[in-house]
Amino acid sequence: RHLDGPSNTWMVVLDPMKPGGPFEVMAQQTLETTNLTLRVHDVLFGDVWLCSGQSNMQMTVLQIFNASKELSDTAAYQSVRIFSVSLTQAEEELADLDGVDLSWSKPTAGNLGHGNFTYMSAVCWLFGRYLYDTLQYPIGLVSSSWGGTPIEVWSSRRALKACGVPNTRDERVLQPEIKPMRNGCESKESSCPFRRFVPCDPVAGPATHSVLWNAMIHPLQNMTLKGVVWYQGENNANYNRDLYACMFPALIADWRQTFHSGSQGQTERFFPFGFVQLSSYLLMNSSDYGFPEIRWHQTADFGSVPNPKMPNTFMAVAMDLCDRDSPFGSIHPRDKQTVAYRLHLGARAVAYGEKNLTFQGPLPKKIELLARNELLNLTYDQEIQVQRKDNKTFEISCCSDHQCKWLPAPVNTFSTQTLILDLSACLGTVDAVRYAWTTWPCEYKQCAVYHTSSVLPAPPFTARITHRGI
Repeated sequence: RHLDGPSNTWMVVLDPMKPGGPFEVMAQQTLETTNLTLRVHDVLFGDVWLCSGQSNMQMTVLQIFNASKELSDTAAYQSVRIFSVSLTQAEEELADLDGVDLSWSKPTAGNLGHGNFTYMSAVCWLFGRYLYDTLQYPIGLVSSSWGGTPIEVWSSRRALKACGVPNTRDERVLQPEIKPMRNGCESKESSCPFRRFVPCDPVAGPATHSVLWNAMIHPLQNMTLKGVVWYQGENNANYNRDLYACMFPALIADWRQTFHSGSQGQTERFFPFGFVQLSSYLLMNSSDYGFPEIRWHQTADFGSVPNPKMPNTFMAVAMDLCDRDSPFGSIHPRDKQTVAYRLHLGARAVAYGEKNLTFQGPLPKKIELLARNELLNLTYDQEIQVQRKDNKTFEISCCSDHQCKWLPAPVNTFSTQTLILDLSACLGTVDAVRYAWTTWPCEYKQCAVYHTSSVLPAPPFTARITHRGI
């Protein structure tokens, strides 16, 4: 038991309980001859996951595919409880939340489908639901997200300082001006599908550094968390992009330290941290590398997680879940079920230690240049399924006279674990190779390379060629 005298704040840390419930928790205080008793009813014990990020995390069940069915399924998941933090910002770290949109509640069609970008996150809900299906014990979900926000607003000042981020705490930061592709359908007939494009996020969120960390994350530090899931990055495509590979691991490390200390050590020091790699987006300028570079930086430039800079993390690749007809703009794809399913696979493997579970698509473990035959041999770390022999998704850096240019490298042949690219388009020296390095790499679930189950796409990558055969 911990008592903070001047603020009249007390804390009781219970011994760990086995998952289950419902229980009643009672607190009793005796003052002279008076007994004061407080009771909290319908309490469950289980795993609590915090969900945070910008608008793709903030999107609600009302906005996704099969919304009616998803909302009608809530009765089967009364052991999954939900909590939603109000949109608030603060200049200094707050000890308690300034507002709560939804206090701990059972899921209903009303609170899951309350409106667009309000109350409960669809990705968060679906992730928790998949976990409950697997674990069969109570899951608590805390949603704390705000659309149109860069990572800097969710980071503490000390985390930003560690990455040398310029301090713009007192300035407004311009939101990136990414112009979506115009609707190609110009017919006024009813057969023309309704499409509407909106800016990056419906409403640009705060951009002053640390204000959401202060108001929407730091006050939660006393919670005992199992882990965090995160979906953010769109608003850093044109803002401090090159610092993202430092800022994201720094945010993870700082959140871990804060929640471990704030929970009196109940939250694991290096708790699992999952995230969604950026999906796709229709752009007028197809050579804009904002999204592919953020995808790469989300892995601290390793291409996959966990890695030495991002231990105990997991990632859901989403670049193949495009949605050109989304009424919320193509930057907001409506298939959040697949996102959550891929996330939960990572959680099962990394957070819950499930063995022999494939939770990430294949990546090359060896890249060999066969110069004589004008071929590049990619050997993957898993068996692969090539959905189509694509002529554009793989690119090579072709250099001559100290100038390099990216050129398409068509797939020549492939087998169960290797893929060979045709380099004949390059008349100079092949220096590097990359895969899916574009904002919109493929149509829906039609990227070039998947795991043999066809469920998990190969993540994007870029690599220098160092191994040269004959």
